[in-house]
Amino acid sequence: MKEKKSTKSKRDEQVRLLELLRSILPKVAPDPALADRIYHAFEAELRAKNRVQSFEKFCERIELPDLEAKSLNEVKLQLAAGFGDADLEIEPHESGESLKVGVSLPDGTQLRSRILVRPPAADRGDEPEVTLKFVSFPVSLSGDPELIWALGKRENMTGEEAGIALHKIEEEFWASKTGQILIRDRVDRSFPEFLARVPAGMLADSGLKRHYKMPEPVKILRGASKQK
Repeated sequence: MKEKKSTKSKRDEQVRLLELLRSILPKVAPDPALADRIYHAFEAELRAKNRVQSFEKFCERIELPDLEAKSLNEVKLQLAAGFGDADLEIEPHESGESLKVGVSLPDGTQLRSRILVRPPAADRGDEPEVTLKFVSFPVSLSGDPELIWALGKRENMTGEEAGIALHKIEEEFWASKTGQILIRDRVDRSFPEFLARVPAGMLADSGLKRHYKMPEPVKILRGASKQK
């Protein structure tokens, strides 16, 4: 529970910080275009820092009893499950006490960390680790509200927070190297194309999931007939 509260507190603090920056920028940077660039640069740097911290925590949770081939394969499987089609690199440290880990995301982001060799379940307290569950987060576009995408969000996120996060990820995706290549290849810069091509890791970093459950047809309810 402590980790859940800490994560939410940190996210709330960053939201307040961004709101404060947005209110201050027009006073010190009268040029709207310049103010917008500064804001988005700061936002991108903040997100990059969060991504690095999330990756380091992810690596801390991976158990590595030794550097045998079986254990290294287990690490690869866990990394692949967390980062999808990203390029993975693992290399035992020369000291034999840790494993160097690298992840190259499709948008060009490079994540580096290391995993210590330690016995299974070592250095864990009595308090069980809290795993946040995904809950349904269906979204649609204002121009076509009947077309619904079934997404998922972490249970500690509000719908508004998830919507803001999804919008920011879409902007970052199209501004990334991969997004720019797609635009040059005449791929339509649209929400459906974004959702079909965005790396799962980019969504997961913000507590979102591309496919939550297979959607069912919307049940249309008819009003009960009046009894005579």
